Amino acid sequence: MISMTVWQALSRRGYLGSAWPWRAVAFLASGAVFGAVVLVVIVAGAVVGGATAVALVGLPLLVLTALCGIPVAAVERWRLRLAGVGPVPLAEHRVPDAPGLTRWLTVRLTEAATWRELAYAVLLGLVLWPLDALVVAFAAGVPLFLLATPLLVAVDGEAKVVKLWTVDTWPAAFGVAAAGVALLVVGAYVLGLGAGARAEVAKALLGAFGDSERVTELVRSRVRLVDAFEAERRRIERDLHDGAQQRLVALTMTLGLARLDAPPGGPLADQLAKAHGEAEKVLAELRELIHGIHPKVLADYGLEAAVADAADRSAVPVDVELDLPERLPQPVETAAYFVVCEALANAAKHSGASRVTIGGGHQDGRLTLHIRDDGHGGATSANGTGLTGLADRVSVLDGRLSLSSPPGGPTLLRVEIPCRPTEPRA
Repeated sequence: MISMTVWQALSRRGYLGSAWPWRAVAFLASGAVFGAVVLVVIVAGAVVGGATAVALVGLPLLVLTALCGIPVAAVERWRLRLAGVGPVPLAEHRVPDAPGLTRWLTVRLTEAATWRELAYAVLLGLVLWPLDALVVAFAAGVPLFLLATPLLVAVDGEAKVVKLWTVDTWPAAFGVAAAGVALLVVGAYVLGLGAGARAEVAKALLGAFGDSERVTELVRSRVRLVDAFEAERRRIERDLHDGAQQRLVALTMTLGLARLDAPPGGPLADQLAKAHGEAEKVLAELRELIHGIHPKVLADYGLEAAVADAADRSAVPVDVELDLPERLPQPVETAAYFVVCEALANAAKHSGASRVTIGGGHQDGRLTLHIRDDGHGGATSANGTGLTGLADRVSVLDGRLSLSSPPGGPTLLRVEIPCRPTEPRA
């Protein structure tokens, strides 16, 4: 298992005596050879396939050429181990929804990952492998040639280092060999730098190809989870409203009628009165719970009315300065409403505030809310205030939630969510 990268090896003592210079040469040289092969395959496939596209034999060649990026990317990810870079995420290729070669080809040719890997293969064949070859030639080839000058003089009587420079004496030959040793030392570090830079380029390109679709799918899955959570919230609210609440109403009415029929002043009347009072308390708590799950005023009249209703029910006096002439998307209204409710609850429980101000509006395609209280401050989203989950929910909508609460106050909670109005407010 590789414990370091070539970059880390370059900064340590003993680099020249380690295997890293050899690994750098192997990485760059194999990249030059592999890139040249990829270039030949792509050019040959494109030329032959294009020339014979009229016939049936040309189309399979073009298809195979388009798919060559998949094995090229796989080999490149494997080669990155030579430079100590890895693991690089694999591209998120979709699994065909039906068996058969035709369906497999259809899925591969219609997904973005295939064409992105083909683009990398073209870049490797046109740009990257010549750079690998140049680094190996100048950093390793030239010093080795200079180092072999005495051997060439011994065999042929002279060695042509350059076209106009011929070495034909032993002192000059050994002098050139000594220069070759010095250049070989420098070249070892140049090879390490070249291999590290080349590996980082490949990692960035292949890693981006593998991560982009995964990130997109993660974002989509978060949105689906929020939608599913909202649907489940509505279902619970509906079941409680139409089921448990109606039964409690019926129970309260029955107990009330039983109190009328019971003899006044007796033990039975006292027990019925107590049961009737407890049923009314449970009904009131259930109504409050239903209202907290999904307030009807939010669904019917929108965010501004729901915020005004929450302000009326707040234990701390609230000034509402919210101006929303149009309805906003339902997920945006729901997220903003529960942020307001959580902020009011925190102000009542923890801040010691005497007044809260809620303001904001919709402008330039963004809903902006700011909730300010005059409490003692010191609030953080990490102290179990419930704002962390709300911040995650706002972030799913590409929004942002920020909290400013210095010791001594005031506390300011600000929410920004990009959105477009859906309809004028009723």
